Formats: sequence, structure tokens, C-alpha cells
Amino acid sequence: MKFNLLVSTYRNREDDCISELWYLFRELGDDQIEVRRAIVPGLLLVKTRLNPFEVSKKIGEIAKERPWDVRYTLKLTPIDAVTSDDMEEIKRVAITLANEKIRVDETFRITVNKRLTSISGKKLIEEIAKHIDRKVNLKNPDKILQIEIVGKDVGIAVLKPEDIISIVKITTS
Repeated sequence: MKFNLLVSTYRNREDDCISELWYLFRELGDDQIEVRRAIVPGLLLVKTRLNPFEVSKKIGEIAKERPWDVRYTLKLTPIDAVTSDDMEEIKRVAITLANEKIRVDETFRITVNKRLTSISGKKLIEEIAKHIDRKVNLKNPDKILQIEIVGKDVGIAVLKPEDIISIVKITTS
């Protein structure tokens, strides 16, 4: 399944989170979302017809206004592209996305979250970074090249730091 949103929830509460997502997405205008449990407990792969960047922000707004409606969704990470777990393919897609979506005057960092894979995050970052002619800023980048490896499922996105929606941060601030 191609997915465009990675959602984290509590372990063993995946079904509750799936029901919550169906409810929220129906309210936002997508009554045909596809949700699949990732191979890792607490992670869901979501395919929506809506823009995943916009829908994540809207769910964050709902959590702020009505925290009782967002109890199982912990974090939403929009995904631009999905690829196989082949190292060369990950590099190709990541470099293409980065060069398309990170302007020359913007800073960036690469973040690799890997689960159930033997791919070296450090090696992947080194291999990709040398092909992106932009200034690196590890602490406060304009954009983040996010690579989410979950077994054989790999999602890649170029995100602004505020594109990753942490419901916990929203409801406790």
C-alpha cells in the first residue's frame, strides 16, 4: 500500500486509533481513507485523498479545540513519496525530493527513523547529503529531509519542522 501519512499511537491501541482516524478524516472530507498497521506496534500507515500536510495541521487544530476527540493519535508525519527498502532507490528518491523542495537559500538536515531494518542510518545520511548542495543546520533547519523506514515500507518527505504534528505537545501546551 502506498501511504502519505505516518501516524503513531500507543502500543496495543492501534484499533482505537484507526477508529479515531476514520472519524476525524470523515469530518475533514475523506470517507475513504486506507489505514494499515505497520509491522511495528504503535505505527499506522495511512493513505488519504486529502493533502497530508493540510490534514495533519487540521487534526492538530481539532486536538487543541476538542482534545477529547483526539485521544489515541500521538503524532502525524506527512509523507511525500513511498519507495522500497533498496538503499539506491531510497537515495534516488530522497535526493530528487530534496533538490525539488529545498530552495538553494534554505538550510536542511536529514533525519532517518529506522525500525526493523539493517540499513545504516549514518551511511544513508552520508550518501544522500553529498548530493544536496544546500547548507546544513542540525539544530534549526528550514527543512527536514525525513526518511521513515519501517521494515520494507519507506516513506520520504521534505518537511518544515512544524509539519510534524505532535498531539502530545499540542494538548499539553
